[in-house]
Amino acid sequence: MGATASGKTDLALEIAARMPTDIISVDSAMVYRGMDIGTAKPSKKVLQNNPHALVDVRDPPEAYSAQDFIEDADRAIHIAWERGRVPLLVGGTMMYFNVFKEGLAKLPSADPSIRENIEQRGQQEGWSELHRELVQVDPVAGATIEPGNRQRIQRALEVYQTTGIPISELWRNSNAESASERLNCNLVEFAVTVSREELHPRIESRLDDMLKAGFVEEVEALRERWGIDINAPSMRAVGYRQIGQFLNASETSGDPDDLRHSILVASRRLAKKQSTWLRGWRCLDGRAPLSADLESMLQKLTSLP
Repeated sequence: MGATASGKTDLALEIAARMPTDIISVDSAMVYRGMDIGTAKPSKKVLQNNPHALVDVRDPPEAYSAQDFIEDADRAIHIAWERGRVPLLVGGTMMYFNVFKEGLAKLPSADPSIRENIEQRGQQEGWSELHRELVQVDPVAGATIEPGNRQRIQRALEVYQTTGIPISELWRNSNAESASERLNCNLVEFAVTVSREELHPRIESRLDDMLKAGFVEEVEALRERWGIDINAPSMRAVGYRQIGQFLNASETSGDPDDLRHSILVASRRLAKKQSTWLRGWRCLDGRAPLSADLESMLQKLTSLP
């Protein structure tokens, strides 16, 4: 795992060239078809030579939950084992990896009518208003879930309205199974790290490359084909949301320089959050994938029972 632009994909490909591995993507945006430029998705040639599980498994209007990720990742791991290969999880969506590792509380099934009602209220009243409602009925969940996370606000209110029990109570009393329990395996965790002084220029350079490659046009095409707006689950990804907002405003005051700045700020904020998650992990130097760090990791992986 690693922060955005840290070099984790290149490192994963280097590992795949040195030992029999199946790469499993841990990226909440790469699951979506057509979201290629802004996610730094590996090229078609790379994916042909080194297939990545959990890439291009959903259309942009569709939701993809943490529970979906757990089930899909577990399945991909079993397939890797059946092929006599080492499953290698690679990505930067730390929430996905955390719920994969620790397990997820078993919550009641979705109620379509309640979900639709909450969705309509969110559109009419605004999701910030529904977040305030969540804080009132479930202060713990309200403090945990960010006001802009529409999907989690919706699910928390849905669970409360369905059961009368705050979702945070179900979190505490859950019988979630960890990855070690579900899969009967050991996890070896490595963080691909780069200093802030080097990471920020990387992020900026990559963003400029994305914009030159047609990032804005990619979002325009997604909106035209699927009729999605910035509230779609896929459009929460960094860059996609900012471009969606830019396109909405472009008829009046959309400024390309402001767009670049807003994506850059959001990307740096994401990198900081990702780096915080990774504190305490074994570290690999993202600047030198062929260094002794890589040899040490390969030795660790090949020595596992």
